[in-house]
Amino acid sequence: MTLYDIKPAFQNLLRPACGALASAGVTANQVTIGAMLLSIATGTLVAIRHEEPCVLLLVPVTLLVRMALNAIDGMLAREHGMQSALGGMLNELGDVVSDIALYAPFGLVAGVSPVLVTATVVLAMLSEMTGVVAVQVGASRRYDGPMGKSDRAFGFGLIAMLLGLGLEAGGWANACLGIIAILTAATILNRARAALGELEQPG
Repeated sequence: MTLYDIKPAFQNLLRPACGALASAGVTANQVTIGAMLLSIATGTLVAIRHEEPCVLLLVPVTLLVRMALNAIDGMLAREHGMQSALGGMLNELGDVVSDIALYAPFGLVAGVSPVLVTATVVLAMLSEMTGVVAVQVGASRRYDGPMGKSDRAFGFGLIAMLLGLGLEAGGWANACLGIIAILTAATILNRARAALGELEQPG
C-alpha cells in the first residue's frame, strides 16, 4: 500500500481547477516546470536560512502544492491532449530534481544526520530510476510502495513541520529518516520484482 493509491480521488478534487487552467491556455509542461521551480526555490531558501526553524514550515506547504501540480499536469496531458515525449521526460526529471532540492537541505539542520539525509535522497533517486527502468525492459512504469513519492513527501513534510514548530532535532528525526531510507530500499526491490514478474506473465 502507498499514498499513490489515493491519487484518483485527489485528481477528482482537482479536475475543476485543471479544466480552468486548460481553458486559460496553461500547458502541462508549464505546470511541471512550475512545480520544479517552486521546489528549487523552497529548497534554496531552507538551505540559506536553515538556522531558522520556522522556514521549514514552507516545506510541507510546498510539498502539498507540488503534489497538486503533479496531479494537474498529468490530467492536462491525458485529458486535454497535451501528452508529449518532452512532457514525459520533464515529469520524471522534474520529480527527481524537486526531491533533491527539497530534501538535501535537511542535512544542514542542526541535529539531523547529513549521512542519513544523503542516503535517503540517493535511495529515493534509485527508486524512481527503478520505476522508469521497468519501462525500458518492457514492463509498465512501476509505482509500487511502500515508500513512493507521495509517502516520501508525507514523511519529510511531517519532519519539517515538527522542526518548524520548534521541536528540536535529534534521535526522533534521525529515526524517521532511517525508517524512510529502509522503506525506500524495500521499494526499490519491490519495483524491480514487480517489473520482472510482469515480464514473466504469459502474454
